[in-house]
Amino acid sequence: MNDMRPILFFTLCFSLLLASCIREEEFDNTPQGNFEALWKIIDEQYCYLDYKQINWDAIHDQYQPLITPDMSSDGLFEVLGDMLAELKDGHVNLYSASNTARYWDWYLDYPRNYDESLVEQYLGRDYRISGGLKYTILEDNVGYISYTSFSDGIGEGNLDETLSYLMACNGLIIDVRNNGGGNLTYSTRMAARFTNETVLTGYIQHKTGPGHSDFSDPEPIYLEPSSNLRWQKPVIVLANRHSYSATNDFVNAMRYLPLVTIVGDSTGGGAGLPFTSELPNGWTVRFSASPHLDADMQHIEFGIAPDVEVDMTEEDEAQGLDTIIETARRLLRITS
Repeated sequence: MNDMRPILFFTLCFSLLLASCIREEEFDNTPQGNFEALWKIIDEQYCYLDYKQINWDAIHDQYQPLITPDMSSDGLFEVLGDMLAELKDGHVNLYSASNTARYWDWYLDYPRNYDESLVEQYLGRDYRISGGLKYTILEDNVGYISYTSFSDGIGEGNLDETLSYLMACNGLIIDVRNNGGGNLTYSTRMAARFTNETVLTGYIQHKTGPGHSDFSDPEPIYLEPSSNLRWQKPVIVLANRHSYSATNDFVNAMRYLPLVTIVGDSTGGGAGLPFTSELPNGWTVRFSASPHLDADMQHIEFGIAPDVEVDMTEEDEAQGLDTIIETARRLLRITS
């Protein structure tokens, strides 16, 4: 089957356009009007209100008394940002010309499990760079790839060159810790190098109306094998709580492949495809609009647990060792 993402994106935009047409109420460019407009957008189009058991009506009643006719723009922005934080969603942001409201507790309350200086030691000075990939061969003949942002592009040629260089290795470590996401195309393009057959990796739904549970039937998402060079040896994917959004999608796809093991901490989640809308004053709100489910039709909004859970230790760090990388190397020695 062909890659479904462009079709799904079009369906998402069309579905949300229809949903926005349902909302006929106009709001004034006043503090109260902007508050009501934002509350209504989330009420009708945010996709996780029921799943997260959020009483959005009660949140309206909690924050509405804080809105006054003569409040400053900064004051209004703070109240609206605090209201959006009740959603506990890293894909929810409010943008003005002077600030961005964001929710970071989805990873701040967890072990960091990543030290950039240690990763640089493993890469060494002569590591190679191909697109967004940094890669090298460790001394035990294990390939190591660090990919810290799916916003940094990778083309088919980048993947061909990287995998060709690492092909003699006994196994491969793909480190997507602290990768906060980016372009789903790159996530899918990379995962496609590790399967020889079509694999069901999940489902997606779209909003069909203003009700909190108004969704389309789940549409399957398939990972298709690349027609280019594919890896045929054991792979370990390293993740932590800062592995979010498109990285959450990547880890979800990889865990369904037979030669892949996920090591480290749970991912950060962020499974709802984001959409944007505008308030009367021109501020932009981004929010999760279409839920992504796994192949068992379970939500992955709150993250994906690893196959082997391990945290970095202070003792290892003091010795210049990354506990999670070292665990992956030991596992590869066992399987290779």
